[in-house]
Amino acid sequence: QSIKRKLLLNFDRDKIGLQLDRAVNDIAEIIDRAQQQEDAGRKDLLRAQALRVQIILGSMALSIVVAAVLAGFTSRAIAKPLAAVTKIAQRVTEESNFQLQVPVTSTDEVGVLAASLNQLIQKVNQLLEELKSEQQSQILQNEKMATLGRMLAGVAHEVNNPINFIYANIAPARNYVEDILDLLKTYETEISTPPAAVIAKGEEIDIDFLKEDLIKIFDSMQVGAERAKAIILSLKDFSRLDEAAPHPVDLHACIDSSLLILNSRIKQGIEVVRHYGNIPTVEGYMGLLYQVFVNLLNNALDAVEEKAKSEKSSSEEAKKQSASEPLQATPSFSPRIVIATEYLDDDSVVVRISDNGMGIAPESQEKMFETFFTTKPRGVGTGLGLAIGREIIVKKHGGTINFWSEVGTGTEFSIALPIKHEDLMQNTQVKPPMAREENSLYNGKAPAKSEDRETVKN
Repeated sequence: QSIKRKLLLNFDRDKIGLQLDRAVNDIAEIIDRAQQQEDAGRKDLLRAQALRVQIILGSMALSIVVAAVLAGFTSRAIAKPLAAVTKIAQRVTEESNFQLQVPVTSTDEVGVLAASLNQLIQKVNQLLEELKSEQQSQILQNEKMATLGRMLAGVAHEVNNPINFIYANIAPARNYVEDILDLLKTYETEISTPPAAVIAKGEEIDIDFLKEDLIKIFDSMQVGAERAKAIILSLKDFSRLDEAAPHPVDLHACIDSSLLILNSRIKQGIEVVRHYGNIPTVEGYMGLLYQVFVNLLNNALDAVEEKAKSEKSSSEEAKKQSASEPLQATPSFSPRIVIATEYLDDDSVVVRISDNGMGIAPESQEKMFETFFTTKPRGVGTGLGLAIGREIIVKKHGGTINFWSEVGTGTEFSIALPIKHEDLMQNTQVKPPMAREENSLYNGKAPAKSEDRETVKN
């Protein structure tokens, strides 16, 4: 112990010991200050953490307030124009007033929506105006046809009486002339040497030719009177456009009368072939069916005449080629129309009208039954014939009308008509297209169970 105390005493007296002691004291003070600073830092950290929480909560509250304000502003900015658009749309629907327009106040999505709605309203208004115009034109066309029917009925009635008078008196006139010729023959037999004046007069009038030709004249008058009578009957049938109730219609007679009415056009070297099947009469409106058949036959005649002109022009161009160039022989075009009738099933019959004309371009085929659409030049076609014909077949008779066509080959229209007429007030929709059977002009086959009529070629 004494040794230890001695060493400690010596250490205290040593300079190094004193310096070390002071350094230890300084370190202790530094540690105390560091501890104080650490305590202060902890307090500052706690205060910062509390402030951070306050800032976060304040920011959240401020964000909520700002979001609410922006939501309210945005709602008013969007909902008000949308409400205006919705209101106009509802008014247009309820009032059917297509003159209304939505005010366009911006170029954003709402403004684009408003402009689109305005364009839609204008388009619907335009379509309604076109539909109204079409309806008025169709009403006008129907009125014209009804007026034409009444006029034809009047003309047929007025002409019918003198035609009947001529037709009824041809046979008695023939008998009288034959009696006079018999008397003349008796004079020639009984008087072998007639006077010179009689002989001179006979040579002057060529009595032998007169006796031979007079009977031929009566034959021609007979044929002409019969034809005139048939035309008058056809006009009377064609004029029955406003029949109140359906009645049995002989489709063959209807088609024949339509051909008779168009005979002046058929005379231009067009061959008409009729394959008539054994079909019954159908219940319908004869005058309206005349209108359909005459229109389809007119279109077929236009098609074959157009192709005949085209073939003639091509032939003339070929003839203008150089004589040194060998010309290939091209078969001449023969205009041909085929009309066929047959049973479609137990409840309906079908009428097919085919031609080997120019055909219809594919881009025009979808529009063929549209009102005012026509493939003919302006001033030639009205675009109403097929539209009205479809109306007559589908809505008036409950049938179907379809067609097949190929450019350069020809066109075929198929009309299916029910044998028994039904109440068509609810039946206003077009039936699906009927399958085209292989019995048209283009494969050269006649319909099954057909009874071939004569071929008409003038």
